[in-house]
Amino acid sequence: MNSTNKPLKADFDELRERVRVGRELNYASFEPIFYLVFDPARIIEMKRQTPVLISALKKDGWQVHTLSMVEEVASLIANDPRQKLWDIVDRRDPMNWQKTNDAIGNALTSTGALLNRVDAKLSDLEGKPNQLLLVTDLEALHPYMRVGAIEGQLQGKFHVPTVFLYPGTRTGKTQLRFLGFYSEDGNYRSVHIGG
Repeated sequence: MNSTNKPLKADFDELRERVRVGRELNYASFEPIFYLVFDPARIIEMKRQTPVLISALKKDGWQVHTLSMVEEVASLIANDPRQKLWDIVDRRDPMNWQKTNDAIGNALTSTGALLNRVDAKLSDLEGKPNQLLLVTDLEALHPYMRVGAIEGQLQGKFHVPTVFLYPGTRTGKTQLRFLGFYSEDGNYRSVHIGG
């Protein structure tokens, strides 16, 4: 059975078990970071099934907090002080998508704005029992950045189980291809399920 036909429920069940076991490890060096990897062709299906996953995690005793990359990216763009300048440049050359992408990418990464939002959410949950962060809509990071950069820069700050719903493919035990077309990245220190 290929990854587009495999029921998501099987991956959900494995994820729930891995998160439960991870909670019991309590090793100082173990950061409870989990990637639920799914074929990018199933993004819509995953969005439809995410409430099912959240409900199952809550039944397992977790207080689930979601962090949508779509919402975070949109908020950062809408509230960026350079918005007026971007509007002027856009009116001059409305079809210059490279310039638009460069500006958005700069807004998300140059000041660490997006990274800071993830860090703030993790800090808010730290020390509270049974908290779990579910990071959704990772496709919103394309073409600006890859989620591995967030994981790498926040190393040591994942004190609560954090699940990334990752549209991509696995190419080995630790290597992932974001959206299935980026080059392989093996710099993840997380547990990978599915894919």
